[in-house]
Amino acid sequence: MRNIRAIAVKVPMTYVLGTSQEALREAPLLLVDLETNEGVTGHAYQFCYVPAAAAAIVVMLEEVLRTVKGDAVEPTVLWEKINRRFVLMGVQGVVRMALAMFDVAAWDALARAAGVSLATLLGAAPRPIPAYNSCGLGLKNPAAVADEAEKLLAGGFKAVKLRLGYPTLDADLAAVRAVRARIPADIALMVDYNQALMVEEAIRRGRALDGEGVYWMEEPIRHDDYAECAGIARAITTPVQIGENFSLPRDMERALAAQSSDYVMPDLERIGGVTGWRHAAGLAAARGIRMSSHLYPEVSAHLLAVTPTVHWLEYVDWANAVLEEPLRIADGNAVPSSRPGNGLAWNEDAVRRFRMN
Repeated sequence: MRNIRAIAVKVPMTYVLGTSQEALREAPLLLVDLETNEGVTGHAYQFCYVPAAAAAIVVMLEEVLRTVKGDAVEPTVLWEKINRRFVLMGVQGVVRMALAMFDVAAWDALARAAGVSLATLLGAAPRPIPAYNSCGLGLKNPAAVADEAEKLLAGGFKAVKLRLGYPTLDADLAAVRAVRARIPADIALMVDYNQALMVEEAIRRGRALDGEGVYWMEEPIRHDDYAECAGIARAITTPVQIGENFSLPRDMERALAAQSSDYVMPDLERIGGVTGWRHAAGLAAARGIRMSSHLYPEVSAHLLAVTPTVHWLEYVDWANAVLEEPLRIADGNAVPSSRPGNGLAWNEDAVRRFRMN
């Protein structure tokens, strides 16, 4: 380990992401480079949610570097070391963001040094992964979401995700029916409430959605109320999906023990990078529960290739503008890069153009 560099960029989104919480028009990203003494550089990027988080993550990365500088690139060993360094502060929030992206970059450097793809390093050849288009489809009028849903099928996608959480159930149903009427019957339609509902309302809306051809109902209530999530899953027939807010594998263990959902979808950063993902994949396999990804499609495509209960990859194009080689979609599948590493490389001209001041 020689150095860690990070550059913050703000990239315009192709589609506005209007959730029950807020509308996002730009993606603030932190591009992370991990440099080794051998001249191998590993890459990762962090979706920061708000631009102000980037500077805080950089400070944490500086402390990570002070902790591991000069160490061999052994990601699982390094994770334990930096986890101990931050244990009194707590490995949450910007601390976890920094640790997870460091872990992703370390695994990338290791794969690059070995001259193989990340998937291959982890034990499986890169292969196409079924993907759903999660760009856009925010809270707007039914005709607008139906128009957008049609556009999102470009590239052969066989599934799209619609945000719900309108003020009324009738408005939710109007959006679902507008999209369902516009897209082919064989296209899967996921819906995401982004934690917008209380328990009774979640059951009421879930039962109303049961006859609407919805593939899964995502995060209807507060993400960490595992007992109530389990009750909702029992009360409705539409499968319940949670997991993007699992903070490290221990949260996933609790959720699985409570039988909180029919499916799980860890987030690469929140679950603890590649090291955390591998643990999570083992937990899902032990329970026989299907596991999808949340964001970070470029790296997640490699990780899903080695996930025994692989389900869906969530596709977003937010980083495409600053990537040398964006993730390829073919016939509705994400095709992981087969070149050494996780496939991330920066388009330096674009990085300069979108760099935050």
